[in-house]
Amino acid sequence: MIVLTIAALTLREAFRRRVVWALLVLTVALLVLSGWGFSKLIGLDTDLGTMTSGEARLVASLLINLIMFGFSLIAAIGTAFLAGPTLAGEVESGQALSMLARPVRRSSVLLGKWLGLLTFGCGYVVLAGLAQLLVVRAVVGYWPPSPASGLALLAAETVVLLTLALLLSSVVSPMASGIVSVGLFGATWVAGVVGGIGGALGNEGVERVGTVSRVLLPTDGLWRGAMNAFQDPVALVQMGPGEGGFPFLSEAPLAPAYLAWAAVWIAVILGLTALSFQRRDI
Repeated sequence: MIVLTIAALTLREAFRRRVVWALLVLTVALLVLSGWGFSKLIGLDTDLGTMTSGEARLVASLLINLIMFGFSLIAAIGTAFLAGPTLAGEVESGQALSMLARPVRRSSVLLGKWLGLLTFGCGYVVLAGLAQLLVVRAVVGYWPPSPASGLALLAAETVVLLTLALLLSSVVSPMASGIVSVGLFGATWVAGVVGGIGGALGNEGVERVGTVSRVLLPTDGLWRGAMNAFQDPVALVQMGPGEGGFPFLSEAPLAPAYLAWAAVWIAVILGLTALSFQRRDI
């Protein structure tokens, strides 16, 4: 009961912060701009002739991954900068002391805050992503092969990042935890792109960079699984054997073993956060 109460309070506090309004403005802007852009695909004149509706849907399947990465980045920034003030900010301001002075365990507070942030972050990704898919469906008539799986993986990516941000906020300042979290998110994505290029060129050493980075921080691996769920399977054939170097195309769905590793990773990081928070002076 205590955990759920804290989760509800954390969720309510998240909606009161200005970060939420920034997320809303960025999301609406991205939806409007993407809808306008997709509307220009059908009948577009190119060097190869006028683009047909089928070709427009194929291009749209690739552009969806680009736009979904935008939503993923917005969610990464939002959750990272919400997680820091939620834990470290309350400790530094002394608010945590008033709560923990009562018979409330620190683990309950941490779990409640984690659940509240998880609800907010996953809810944002699912609703914003679904809105984008509906816009694309209305404009060009394309619907991904596995939209539910794609949105679920985007939500899982958000969970990974906010869990990392909570761990960092238990040892450093709120601002620093947000910056480091987003920085690691971007670095892992870049490493994944580099690994994809290495795979396309047949360079195992460079390809291993992406593999290792996806193990250390599963955000890029989950993102690539989401891309595979959103894209048209025909796109893999159209792009040819060198598609691994293209950053917004995924070759295969995620293996169950990797999904299990992502779950273990979240559990381990959450456990480390609880241990760090337990030892921190309030």
